[in-house]
Amino acid sequence: MALRTLAAKKTLSLALGGARPLAAAARGVTTVALPDLSYDFGALEPAISGEIMRLHHQKHHATYVANYNKALEQLDAAIAKGDASAVVQLQGAIKFNGGGHVNHSIFWKNLKPISEGGGEPPHGKLGWAIDEDFGSFEALVKKMNAEGAALQGSGWVWLALDKEAKKLLVETTANQDPLVTKGASLVPLLGIDVWEHAYYLQYKNVRPDYLNNIWKVMNWKYAGEVYENVLA
Repeated sequence: MALRTLAAKKTLSLALGGARPLAAAARGVTTVALPDLSYDFGALEPAISGEIMRLHHQKHHATYVANYNKALEQLDAAIAKGDASAVVQLQGAIKFNGGGHVNHSIFWKNLKPISEGGGEPPHGKLGWAIDEDFGSFEALVKKMNAEGAALQGSGWVWLALDKEAKKLLVETTANQDPLVTKGASLVPLLGIDVWEHAYYLQYKNVRPDYLNNIWKVMNWKYAGEVYENVLA
């Protein structure tokens, strides 16, 4: 399956009484769609089971997509009606579900089957930057594992590039908050989902084991490409 992010434009018909500006006559909402994976659900085994991948992608990510699109349509209607209270009330749903879609779309790209090069350490410019900013690749992995294991509740641990400082950082975000909530200059290179739905069926409550094993299928080629494109 080819990985792609689809955007479907849907024009909503708004029935507003009386005269209205031309700009409001035909409003459009750009919705998102669940991206395909570039590998089969079972291709990441034994690091991540096929059952987990199927449920994670087909159920959890799909739910974020559906709820995000629903919230966008409700937001469009609220704006058209001038309902400020409804606009404010919808922000939480947009942040949570939109963040879930953004984060998972990155997560799928961060993974790659071992047979296709998954788990191979980073080389080139990203590899050098990791050595410079963390001391070694092993030190980076240890830091991300420690911060991911220590994160209370649900959330994400990220390898981020501060594009203004041109420096690599490890950050965590709670729930489905995307990395941008920690700073507009931060670009996600790798994100590890530490919600229980990402590992519980296989690793139970032993999150550190999941964190140790996910590096075996990490797609460092993708991370390196993002790094170089941002700094180009």
